[in-house]
Parts: sequence; structure tokens; C-alpha cells
Amino acid sequence: MLIILLSTALVLGVLIFVHELGHFLVAKRSGVTVLRFSLGFGPKLAGFTRGNTEYRLSLIPLGGYVKMLGEDAEEELSPEEKATSFSEASVLKRLAIVFAGPFSNFIFAILVFTLIFAFSGVRELAPVIGSINPGSPAQSAGIQNGDRVVSIDGKPIRTWDDLSESIEAHGAHPLKLLIKRGASTISLTITPAISKVKNLFGETESRPLIGITSAEELMVKHVDPFTACYYALANTYGYSKLFFQAVIKIIERVIPLKTLGGPILIAQMAGKQARKGFVDLLNFMAVISVNLAVLNLLPVPILDGGHIFFFLIEALLGRPVSLKKIEIAQKVGLVALLSLMVVVFYNDLMRLNWSLITSWVGGLWAK
Repeated sequence: MLIILLSTALVLGVLIFVHELGHFLVAKRSGVTVLRFSLGFGPKLAGFTRGNTEYRLSLIPLGGYVKMLGEDAEEELSPEEKATSFSEASVLKRLAIVFAGPFSNFIFAILVFTLIFAFSGVRELAPVIGSINPGSPAQSAGIQNGDRVVSIDGKPIRTWDDLSESIEAHGAHPLKLLIKRGASTISLTITPAISKVKNLFGETESRPLIGITSAEELMVKHVDPFTACYYALANTYGYSKLFFQAVIKIIERVIPLKTLGGPILIAQMAGKQARKGFVDLLNFMAVISVNLAVLNLLPVPILDGGHIFFFLIEALLGRPVSLKKIEIAQKVGLVALLSLMVVVFYNDLMRLNWSLITSWVGGLWAK
């Protein structure tokens, strides 16, 4: 339990700090007065004031915020205050301030991935076959458990991804595989079968398959810092694209709402990664940072993406969107966000082992 609490505090604390620090630094750079920098919501636990800014740690650790002068459009300001207020800043400056939060999460993920790859190497699945499906093209061709695929049609195969991509690229055409089996090298010809399979989102699609699974043998590729940065950028882009696709699939009801998770699921996963090692926990933190960035960029009122959407409209029209329309949109966005929070908390609770919880509570009651 202690590992779960500490790892969750580290993951959420760092990611919230990074996100809000982005807003804070760009606001300061833009000449906007920051009244409060808070980690957490609700009542103040601790803090101090330096200059015009109060720095505080608040009770509810599920987010944070940066409060800027003039952020409330109805706030009455003196001429001196207007000069450094958020509402009087140019639309480009306001766009930069709001975008800086998600952007900081992207940068953080890239830096963490780069450090992991530079010091621990890039972990990849080897093209080693773990099992063969009965009656599959692989079994008919004589492929065996433990075989390592060296090349396909003369093209070198280094990783399991190379193997999968080569099979898919050739469709149902015959393939010439060079196999390493023990000390022997064997040449085999195999014709993939077009089969219906479930993709990552549970959708049925047709793909050329030969009926094999990976042996889950990991290889570590050591790279220089520049190559590590390239892999970090590719990783960040891949996770961003995947998370955005997942959001679309949820809207389309392809992914059921019951699969969504919230803070409790994050805590469980953080604890699991922490037990594996610090590098795994860092990798998990970077993935969550990417997800947080993409989530905040969604054009939903009350999220950063919603504010960016209204600022872009203002930049195009040359005038601000009416306050009444923004308020209505924000109320709708707040209701939607609160509803989503209820769903994810419910899902988290349903995933818990209730027998353990009741026995633990019973033990406390007995004492």
C-alpha cells in the first residue's frame, strides 16, 4: 500500500506540477500577473507568498491551477492592473499561456523517454516465434517454436514489428522466410491467410496472418543521445495518436465506457510499475504525461483545448466570442466532465477487490 501511495503521489504530483509550470512560466514571460500557483484543489494545506504570487499546496490532489489577474472577464480592474491582466493580453499571448500547459507535458514526456532510451537502451521484441496455431499456414510450412526469422524475401528482419509489417505488406502473396533454428539456417515458403481478427480497439478487420505468436523475447538496443531523442519523439507521437484514436472510438461507442479508468486505476498501475523498477515507473509517467496533454487539448469547454478553441475563433473574427456563449459552453463542458468523472470513479471502484476491502474494514472495526 505504501508503494502505491508514494508512486501515485510522485506520478500525479510531478505531472500536475509540469503542466501548471508551463502556464505559469509563459504567463510570467508574457507580463501577466499570476496571483496563485496551486498544486491540488480545495482548502490550502501549506504555502507561501513571493512577490504577487501565492504558492500553495491544496487538499485535493487531483489537479492544480494557475490563477491570473483578470482571468475572470467580469473582474473590475484598475488601469494599472489591466496592463498586466490576462484578459487585456493579446489573443496570441493568451493562446500561448493556455497551450503551454499541454505543451509542457509533451516536452516532459520527450525528455523522460530520451533519458530512458539513452541510459537503458530501447527495448524491442525479437522476431522469435513462441507458438504456432494449429492448422495455420505457419504449421503447414514447418515453422517451429523457438525459430528466429532472419529475413523475408531477402529483407532483413530485426524485430517482431519488422516481421508483422512485412507479412502485412505482402498480403496473401507467398513469402520466402529465412529461419534460424539452433545452429541451422532454413529457407521456407509460406502463404499468409486472410483472417478476421480484433484490432486494438476491438473492431473486426481482415489481415494477412501466418498463425504465430511472439516468444516475448526482449532485446535491448543501445543508442546515442540523438538517436534516443528520435525514438522519444516517435514514442510521444505514437502514444498521442493512439490516445486520440481511443477518444474517437469512445465517442463512436466502439470502446465501451466501462473500460475507462481514473485516479484509482492510475494508482494501481503506478504501484505495479514501481514494483518492477524506477525505469518502468518513469516510462509509465511519460505515457500518462502524453495522455494528459492530449486530453487537455480536446476542444471541450473548461479544458485548455476549449479555451484555445475560443481564442482561435477570436483571432479569426477579430473580436472576442460573447461572454454569454462562453459561459453556456463552459457549463455544458463542466457537466460533461463531471459526468465522465463519475463514470471513471465508478469503474475504478468496480475493479477493486471488494473481499479485500471488506476484510480490511472489518479488521479495523474489530480493533
